[in-house]
Amino acid sequence: MAKLVFGMNQSLDGYVDHMAFAPGEALFRHYIEQAQSQAGSLYGRGLYELMRYWDDDDPTWDAARREFAEAWRRQPKWVVSSTLTSVGPNATLISGDVEAAVRKLKAEVDGEVQVGGPVLARSLGDLGLIDAYRIYLRPFVLGAGTPFFAGPRPPLRLVAQELIGEDALRLTYVPA
Repeated sequence: MAKLVFGMNQSLDGYVDHMAFAPGEALFRHYIEQAQSQAGSLYGRGLYELMRYWDDDDPTWDAARREFAEAWRRQPKWVVSSTLTSVGPNATLISGDVEAAVRKLKAEVDGEVQVGGPVLARSLGDLGLIDAYRIYLRPFVLGAGTPFFAGPRPPLRLVAQELIGEDALRLTYVPA
């Protein structure tokens, strides 16, 4: 059975913005290893469209970025969208009854599936489908943007914390 985990970088004031603070070397290495070990990723349309960046090689990438791209391309991806009509390589479009499709995915896939996007995470959390939340707390204050929790924070219990590199604290919570 799959374990659905929602995890993203978060500023000290609770916002996510991939353009505002890039991961350092140690955190990027962590993300590479995570991508290599995941059973797949489940995205909302917006984040999936951003992540499609990794589908095409960029000659300016260093070895770490090429390694991440290879791991990302290998893993299956599921994309929840009511507006897309097709998705890229190694991806499956989910539309219609999202709850049934995600419950089926959880039942049929073994391993950890990364959930991408706060809006999708809120919807899945409201349905009781998120098994863990990973906040990669970073020392930035954004003042505005997309909050990590797209709605009220669900009741959570801290189960682990880990310092990654010099400035990322990974906090792992499970529903309480």
